[in-house]
Amino acid sequence: MSPVFAHRTEAGQRLAQRLLGLRLPHPVVLALPRGGVPVAAEVARALGAPLDLLLVRKIGAPLQPEWAIGALTEGEPEVLDIEERTLQACGATRDDVLRTLPAHRQEIARRRALYLGGRAPLPLQGCTALLVDDGIATGATVRAAIRAVRQRQPQRVVLAVPVAPASELPALRALVDELVCLSAPECFGAVGRHYADFSTIEDADVVALMRRFGV
Repeated sequence: MSPVFAHRTEAGQRLAQRLLGLRLPHPVVLALPRGGVPVAAEVARALGAPLDLLLVRKIGAPLQPEWAIGALTEGEPEVLDIEERTLQACGATRDDVLRTLPAHRQEIARRRALYLGGRAPLPLQGCTALLVDDGIATGATVRAAIRAVRQRQPQRVVLAVPVAPASELPALRALVDELVCLSAPECFGAVGRHYADFSTIEDADVVALMRRFGV
């Protein structure tokens, strides 16, 4: 399988071109850190929209941290999304998830302080909440993120990603007002397979990108 995107910046530029055609009213771009931030920054720049973060933590299975059994978001109230089928498939329990929550809350607080200087989330009422990530694998974190965004009562919720498995799109489309996905292969693998350069995004990279938007 040949990569579809050169890197996250290029993916964001291509995603922005698609989104410009939608003429979204009063967009606020919400990036899922860390990988979604370079993509979202290009979208926000092209749309002339404010850029904010939606802090969400994937909860990995015991001994298999890349296998998502749930996700936790910041917010009042926070959103905890537990993947029941995955939980059973890997032999984990709800108690396994609950035991991880203090560490995830601590990391979310650390990231808000570092990335945003502790700034409160931007208001979304009357706006189009444009949720952006660098790709979707299982959909666990993005489903939690969508629920968290809905609590903030935007006028519309749009999910925009460069790449996602075709099998995940129908369920995700039902959760949002509009879904934009540039590539939806049947045979997916991992998100990184669809990028020629899928380098790790570090904290310093996020801080630098957010500073460009006056944060």
